[in-house]
Amino acid sequence: MDAKIRLYVEHPLGVGQSVPLDRAQAHYLFGVMRQVVGRQVLLFNGIDGEWQAEVVEAGKRGGVLRCDTQRNVLQMPPDLWLMFAPIKKARTDFIVEKAAEMGARRIVPVMTAYTNSGRVQRDRLQAHAVEAAEQCGATFVPEVADAVKLDRLLHDWDKDRQIMFCDEALAGASSPDTLKDKRGAPWAILIGPEGGFSGDERARLQEFEQAHAVALGPRILRADTAAVAAMTVWQQVLGDWE
Repeated sequence: MDAKIRLYVEHPLGVGQSVPLDRAQAHYLFGVMRQVVGRQVLLFNGIDGEWQAEVVEAGKRGGVLRCDTQRNVLQMPPDLWLMFAPIKKARTDFIVEKAAEMGARRIVPVMTAYTNSGRVQRDRLQAHAVEAAEQCGATFVPEVADAVKLDRLLHDWDKDRQIMFCDEALAGASSPDTLKDKRGAPWAILIGPEGGFSGDERARLQEFEQAHAVALGPRILRADTAAVAAMTVWQQVLGDWE
């Protein structure tokens, strides 16, 4: 019987490997999805690829799966970070989910001058990234980093990593075709908050050697829409969609 359920686990995977389930995973598989002993489940851990496993123990508080065959090898996304200013809870969740689906390797919440959001719950956002990877067939889960102030982020920046700086002030303008000149380099996309970047932030980014200001079409996009649009543009030009 073909497996229909995918589950992310933090455990080594290999032929004959037993994988214990925690209480939450057991509740999902056996309480919600009504799986029983003998059923097949797909497992991945972000390291060993995707494996088909059989349920060998099923209980309310735990269970055990046994790996059988490898279905897919690990498929790493491009070396791309998505950096964004957190917004309202549901829209921030959306950004993280889409970043995981669309091939970000790391997701970084960035606090800017006009960021209008409360405390960023990293563990909750990481869980959303895991769920997105489970649903879209990915074998890798991007790390959600702790929130960081934009000034600190730029101060500690890796000089080899380029930044696709999505500047809402450029809406309607044509962007310079400089992205392809940095093909093969590690990249990051930077999306601002609902209020945009401050004048000081924009000036610093414009002077930042690794930053490349781009427009995302003729209209100013909402932050969550901008994140999806920017990742689409980058993936088509420099990523694994080309």
